[in-house]
Amino acid sequence: MADLNTRISDFVWKNLSEKHIAGKKDPFWVALHKTGTELWLDTGDMDEAEANWTAEMSALTTNNSLLNNEIQKGIYDVFISEAKGIVRDLPAEERVKEIAFILNARHGLRLASKFGGLVSVELHTDTAHDIKAIEYYGKRYHEICPEQFIVKVPYTPEGLIGARRLRDAGIRINFTLEFSARENVIVTRVARPDYLNVFMGRIGAFMIENKLGDGSGAGEMAVIASQNWVTAMSAKNPWQTKLIAASLRNQNQLELLAGTDVFTMPPKVAAAGHKSLSGKFKSRMHENYDVSMFKSAKDAHIEKFWNVDDNVLKLAERLSSKVPSTGQELFHIAHEEGCEDMFPSLTKEEKGFIASDGKIPVFSRWENKISENKIAPDTLLTLAGLASFTADQNMLDERIRGIIS
Repeated sequence: MADLNTRISDFVWKNLSEKHIAGKKDPFWVALHKTGTELWLDTGDMDEAEANWTAEMSALTTNNSLLNNEIQKGIYDVFISEAKGIVRDLPAEERVKEIAFILNARHGLRLASKFGGLVSVELHTDTAHDIKAIEYYGKRYHEICPEQFIVKVPYTPEGLIGARRLRDAGIRINFTLEFSARENVIVTRVARPDYLNVFMGRIGAFMIENKLGDGSGAGEMAVIASQNWVTAMSAKNPWQTKLIAASLRNQNQLELLAGTDVFTMPPKVAAAGHKSLSGKFKSRMHENYDVSMFKSAKDAHIEKFWNVDDNVLKLAERLSSKVPSTGQELFHIAHEEGCEDMFPSLTKEEKGFIASDGKIPVFSRWENKISENKIAPDTLLTLAGLASFTADQNMLDERIRGIIS
């Protein structure tokens, strides 16, 4: 297998010929960067990235959905055919997963070569509940491009454990699919990643689509609360963890959340902000934004996006003092510490609801369980996010099957 991994690494580097783009300085982004915010672009589209890249930007993020968007353009079809020969001795499904890894690594290398910054590369969604697979593929990404690749690991019990093992091995980690301060307290203490996230745009969308509020304030509060917790915890640790404000939906959030450790911006949001905002930024990390909630949100526990209670803190300390060896063990400890709503038990039917609803869960399906503290809105969005990535990963895998069959 080691020989195969070497041949795959050589293959993804072969004939890499991206012309390097040296971004120019831009006063608008200089001003935002001076608040302490690193500036990343959230795209896999080379042309979109080039149109928005400046000297103040230091990284790009991809994910299963963004990579699938690129693969479906057909630009890698010949590359996939060529990769078929390298993995021909593997079982059929392993061939598909291995080529998906090759594609992610290749596209990441193209971005890294062209723009010269860090690039977050995502694990196949099949690894989300498999600690050994998280370690295996995470280490392989790192070996291919140790200076620029950041391995994205999703928020699952196994992800927390796998990410910690990778981080202990010196591999840079971007822990993904968090939606709340309390999730990020757990991640900071247990996984100890270089970066973690709040997918803030979906918080507002969850409230709007379920008629729980007008969507204003909630995502911002989740980011600010997360930032304050992560900063305080990192100050006591021998490692540093930085918060990413992810899934920005509109340019005003660039002003409202200036001072966050990192923005990862869709190009459309970056372009709209550059066009319409004044460029007079100051840190907003001590703001207390109003959250508009309707009466229907009375028992929806929206406050769990930004509140961190004692049970969560106790769970974080217990897990960090002795990291569990399995996801099931972590699951049981969470229930013992009164945090069932963070790692819930789900029936087959409920898992089906998560998959079918898309990125934004239907609140009415979960209202009773939420009121009984058996699941929570942040947990729902995390589960829905992974299910959405899985659907896009399946589309990518199907294209691979169609080409290599």
